[in-house]
Amino acid sequence: MIPETKPQLQQQETVSHKDFLMLAVPLIVSTLTTPLLGAVDTAVVGHLNNPSYIGGVAVGALIFNTLYWLLGFLRVSTTGFSAQAHGTKNENEIQITFLRPLMIAVVVGILFILFQVPIKTAAISLINPSAQVARLAELYFDIRIWGAPFALLNYVILGWLIGTSRVKLALVLQVFMNVLNIVLDVLFVLVFSYGVAGVAAASLISEICGALIGVGIFLLIYKLRDLRKSEGIFTKAPFIKMLKMNRDLFIRTACLLTVFTVFTAQGAKMGEITLAVNAILLQIQFIIAYFFDGISNATSILVGRAVGEKNKRLYKRTIKLSAFWGFVASASLAAVLFIGKEAVIPLFTSIDSVQQQTNLYLIWMLLFPIAIFWGIQLNGIFSGATEAAPIRDSLIISMFVFLVCVWLFIPIWGNHGLWLAFTLFSLSRSLSLWVYLPRLQKVFS
Repeated sequence: MIPETKPQLQQQETVSHKDFLMLAVPLIVSTLTTPLLGAVDTAVVGHLNNPSYIGGVAVGALIFNTLYWLLGFLRVSTTGFSAQAHGTKNENEIQITFLRPLMIAVVVGILFILFQVPIKTAAISLINPSAQVARLAELYFDIRIWGAPFALLNYVILGWLIGTSRVKLALVLQVFMNVLNIVLDVLFVLVFSYGVAGVAAASLISEICGALIGVGIFLLIYKLRDLRKSEGIFTKAPFIKMLKMNRDLFIRTACLLTVFTVFTAQGAKMGEITLAVNAILLQIQFIIAYFFDGISNATSILVGRAVGEKNKRLYKRTIKLSAFWGFVASASLAAVLFIGKEAVIPLFTSIDSVQQQTNLYLIWMLLFPIAIFWGIQLNGIFSGATEAAPIRDSLIISMFVFLVCVWLFIPIWGNHGLWLAFTLFSLSRSLSLWVYLPRLQKVFS
């Protein structure tokens, strides 16, 4: 049996900077493996002899980001509900917070496989890349789609491990999955020359392995005889609350993915070079965002625990720590990127024309950390409190800000206008969600 990780801060009324960092750092490392994987995907094909390979992986990955991110609520809500159950020390409820979203993940994953042809056709038509990029994106899709149930199940597994403070297990599982994926990327693409198909196969294998190991971990913690005793999976009130939160997070993610889809489609209209440039910069953006997401996950755990324990002091302290370390991280990341900008781009591509164009737009990556950090931290605060409606509303507002800015600025400044729109979208996420923060006091009343 795998013992539960007992964090030192569990019995404390509040937390110190050291406590917060001890929770946040492993989560940062865990979350960073995901965008680093995307960066490796881009880098291995970026060193092939045609920018269309970068575009093919970018478009193919965008399709799966759309499919899976729409179900991203499986991780976020699982973290929030399991953290609250962990705070109340209700073992039955802790089990149920895994089993409820598990059923959704498996069913939806199977539906994705059954409807793969219309999904692929609609996605390629919407993005409308060049014929060569479209062919490569379809090849990527046809392989990776078979991992859909496993990919969604991994969301549930990681969310549950994080929410129940099994941070080390979550870290080990996430690192294993993504290191396996990276190794297979290099092996399939650079050694066996499988190209885009190799990138897709590497993702498929790592998703399947991660899900099987994750389920195994859960079954070791709660043996089958214990699971048979689980009661209340379909109890009306908590089940409806989960569905409502998942609905709001689904809408939130739909707005977020609308932004990324429009962004990629607008870049594709500007040619293969611009599409490749934006794919590289988006990978840098993802690394930055996921760094903040690690801090946000720590915030979500502590807020969820504070709500479960009705500990208002812990809640207020967590918000202050999240804001402080989020700002420190944003300033540090911007400084590191500025100092090391000459070394960053060659890591992604050896194509001179793509390197030169990417350097022209790198300034937007320096602004991104300042614009987005508080929005991502607030997302963790509201998720931990399982209050998703403000998250939903803030993304609806920010999406419309982005769409208006795209309409205004692209005709004037081209790709710079597109990145300006994205930066203002990121800032809007921070400012609009901040307005809702005082309303969270009601969860302690």
